[in-house]
Amino acid sequence: MTLPPVDPNLEPHLTDKPPLRDDTHFAAGKIAAFQYTSVAIFLFLISGFWRLQVLNPQIYDERAMQNSIKSVPILAPRGRILDRDGRIIVDNHSSFTLWLARENLKDSHLKPIADGLDLDYSDLLARLQKMKSQPKYVPLKVKSELSPADMAFIDSHRDFFPEMEVIQRQSRLYPQNGMLAHVIGYTGEISETELDLPEFGKYKSGDVIGKFGIERQYNATLMGVDGQRQVVVDNRGREREKLAEKEAIPGKDLQLTIDLDLQAVAELAMEGKNGAVVALDPRTGEVLAMVSRPAFDPNKFAERVKSKDWQEILNNPDHPLMNKAIQAQQAPGSTFKPFVALAGLESGSIDDLYSVHCAGGVSLYGHYYHCWWKPGHGTVALHSGIVHSCDSYFYTIGNKMGIDNIAYYADLVGFGHASGIDLPQEKDGTVPSPQWKLRNYREKWFAGETPSVAIGQGALTVTPLQLARALGGLAVGGVWHHPHLLKGMPEKERPTEWNLSQDNVKDVIDGLYGVVNEGGTGVRAQLPHIEVCGKTGSAQLASNEYVKGAGAGHAKDLKDNAWFEGFAPRSNPEIVAVALFEHGEHGQYAAPIVRDIIKAYFDKKARLEALKEQQMSLSAKLPSLENSLVPETPAPAPQPAVTDDDLVVKSNIHSEVPEGLPPLPKPPPEPPKPAAAPAPAPGLRTSVPKN
Repeated sequence: MTLPPVDPNLEPHLTDKPPLRDDTHFAAGKIAAFQYTSVAIFLFLISGFWRLQVLNPQIYDERAMQNSIKSVPILAPRGRILDRDGRIIVDNHSSFTLWLARENLKDSHLKPIADGLDLDYSDLLARLQKMKSQPKYVPLKVKSELSPADMAFIDSHRDFFPEMEVIQRQSRLYPQNGMLAHVIGYTGEISETELDLPEFGKYKSGDVIGKFGIERQYNATLMGVDGQRQVVVDNRGREREKLAEKEAIPGKDLQLTIDLDLQAVAELAMEGKNGAVVALDPRTGEVLAMVSRPAFDPNKFAERVKSKDWQEILNNPDHPLMNKAIQAQQAPGSTFKPFVALAGLESGSIDDLYSVHCAGGVSLYGHYYHCWWKPGHGTVALHSGIVHSCDSYFYTIGNKMGIDNIAYYADLVGFGHASGIDLPQEKDGTVPSPQWKLRNYREKWFAGETPSVAIGQGALTVTPLQLARALGGLAVGGVWHHPHLLKGMPEKERPTEWNLSQDNVKDVIDGLYGVVNEGGTGVRAQLPHIEVCGKTGSAQLASNEYVKGAGAGHAKDLKDNAWFEGFAPRSNPEIVAVALFEHGEHGQYAAPIVRDIIKAYFDKKARLEALKEQQMSLSAKLPSLENSLVPETPAPAPQPAVTDDDLVVKSNIHSEVPEGLPPLPKPPPEPPKPAAAPAPAPGLRTSVPKN
């Protein structure tokens, strides 16, 4: 029997499997959907690009520029320089410097930028060419100390010259009128030559470094560490947002041994004169004042010096850039006589009673050596020989002890080699000897040359600092400290100590006291109630005959140099000072310079002591005053005594000893025995200067 067919519409659950789909049509639909989506995305991007380029280009350009990120240097300020009492000598002030980003610099922009800032285009182009070897990200420094006119030009041309970047920095502010110029020195942009020096290995073109003086000597201490700020800037270079910042570390302050009060007196005393002044504390070697004239204005070196101006300074016959206190090597004249006297006593060549008859000169080896006092001093011994500066006496004792003894003791007190002061380019001076002459001239020494050296002439040269140190060591009994300018700096080497006969020291110091106080050549250095000791000196630059024939135009430059060296008080000296007055003729004209400095020192000391006594007196009265006003309140504890340190301004000073100080001299060999007199020298100059 056959069954009828089942109707699927009536009983679908009876079917074995679902109906089949069409896979080909499904795949085609999926591809079409993907294509439609891709076209839609593409059209969206095209429309965005069209809006960016056609509808609103400025808006999107500005937004893009606003997303520019730049690293802006934060220049560290240099440390300040203070005097011994904490008073500011050198400070900083805010200024602006223009740089050009070399990676964005167009050659056609350099000329209009130079013209707009009143700069030499050829000089600017040359500096740009020198930087070709450096990475592009190192900018070109264009101009420092921007004026209001410079800033107006930059602000109005930012759109035209987007490579211009203005950086704020701290510039140096130095004392006016060249005060302390040779001590402090100046700063300036590092040169290509300096970039190759090991001491400046970490610096880059455009950095400002110490060039001279203390600024150079302690550059590493005074310079800080630059910081950096990452910022978002707009198309005109204006900061919109700060992203990150690393702060700059300022340089450390330096406190010097200089006393501004004494310095001002020394500067005033040298006004209108050429030469140098040095004042020291002989007990420590601290430099209290240092002047060199003529001076210069270090503020003019804050910006790049024009070649013309630089040549004018270099060609100045008076040498304003020379620190004559440590670099002027001049014959000391009669200021050398105390050390010759000491050498004669210590070597045993003479004693204090050894006498010489002066009839206006002496004859030695067939030559007549003139004394500065033509009538003659009569019979003189050590004391009167120093007091009246008798050349005949020192000719004779110099010849008696010989050049070897003179050279030995001169070297021992510090002549002939640098003192080691913490200033660059100190000169050695010259102490002549047979070995020196043979080494430099390949000639033998003649005995007839010795008398000239014994009165501070001939080939002998010293610096004012050497003379001050030598006298200071003698004044304190035979201890020569190393001069220094950094306050609190321990001596790198022990002071030179000489086991002198204190009787010999007293004999020489008594003579120096007589020079000032017993009618000697230094009476103009006298001070009431202060025992000043000193010595005049007149150093001849040319013979009298040569000066007469030179004519009026040159005679002034050939006049004798005037010296004066002095210390005070006579016992336990606290200050020694030396003045060199170029072409001043006679030492008596240099004596008032030293007198004024010594007077200023003791006047200040008296004021401080009076102030201390007033404060101590007030402290003592406070308890009784409080008891009378408020009986029920217990009296306060006694106040501690006020010290000098309480009377000066305190500063946070870096006291570490920076590296790089010049080497100091080694002790000299054993002294020679008195020399026998060899043959006289041919062709001696026998005229001598006045004292």
